[in-house]
Amino acid sequence: MTTYYNGLQFAPLNDILSMASSIRDAHWGRTITYSRKIFVPLTNMCRDTCSYCTFVKHPSNPAAGIMTPEQVLKEAERGQEKGCKELLFSLGEKPELRYVEAKNALESLGYKYMTDYLADMCELIISETSLLPHVNAGTLSDYEIDKLKPFSASMGMMLETISKRLGKKGMPHFACPDKSPLLRIRTLRTAGEKKVPFTTGLLIGIGETWLERIEALQMINSLNREYGHIQEVIIQNFQRKPGIGMEKHSEPTLEDMLRTIAVARIILDPEISLQAPPNLHQRHIDYLGAGINDWGGISPVTIDFINPQHDWPEIRKLKENCAKAEFDLKERLTIYPRFIKQSQTYLDSNLVKTISAMSRSDGLAFEQTLEAVV
Repeated sequence: MTTYYNGLQFAPLNDILSMASSIRDAHWGRTITYSRKIFVPLTNMCRDTCSYCTFVKHPSNPAAGIMTPEQVLKEAERGQEKGCKELLFSLGEKPELRYVEAKNALESLGYKYMTDYLADMCELIISETSLLPHVNAGTLSDYEIDKLKPFSASMGMMLETISKRLGKKGMPHFACPDKSPLLRIRTLRTAGEKKVPFTTGLLIGIGETWLERIEALQMINSLNREYGHIQEVIIQNFQRKPGIGMEKHSEPTLEDMLRTIAVARIILDPEISLQAPPNLHQRHIDYLGAGINDWGGISPVTIDFINPQHDWPEIRKLKENCAKAEFDLKERLTIYPRFIKQSQTYLDSNLVKTISAMSRSDGLAFEQTLEAVV
């Protein structure tokens, strides 16, 4: 099948778009979902130095730091006031293992490891708000996943690529220990073994080949077939940003994105939600024709801290544009219905209580699922 999928790079675009859309329509219908969330950048320090990243700040930068519990809770309350139901913790990977400044800042909060602090902040959110935590903490060990699972409804980590080439000198993942494909695949597998609803995806246009994209998608799908835990896959386009190492690197074209999204829909099992960020391309509505069924997280409160120069689309306007394309836009939770239905396997009792207490507002994609866990 790899040969067949590889050949789709040159197949007529309309043909593969039609195939992908048919798969989407058969499983997901004409409903496109999104998660209304608040983004909380727990720390912007990281031991990796990817050449496409603007989120990470070196400890010497005045803007570098770790949020306090008071700051976390204040942001959470802002999100709650705006109707958010998810709190996404984004953070750099293991800065305390590389920088003494990060280690000292963490110790001043009473912690040795960032993951332990993250787990306690998730517990704080569960106990003090009605929000569901989702964590993007990068590569995780067995211990770290066990620590986080009771207090996070879902977890995520972009696989990005399975190409070892991109870790060589002069490539975007050079000197980035956590971007080893082996370590990231190991995290995906461990999450599956521990029954964690998981989000992953590819970063398109950082130097990977078409075949490497195919192989990465096949890897994700094989892990889902083994464990059933991949709830969504994101196809995200690289964006140039001022001041990064890849500032002059070319961006993927719209056709390249459409073709990759469509092939992802064809390769992945239909139960896996397919997502593409709406704020990273002006013609994101065209993605609907390539088989996506989800826009991902959209915040009415905070910027996209990973891509700060790209504003979120206004939800009402996005709904109007979806309607013009004959799609219905609906809100969802950070955890998808099929996992909520198996809550005894995938969710801690504290999380089930939070979900059960949520309002069954009209138009929510998870409305019927909530009734199943009450």
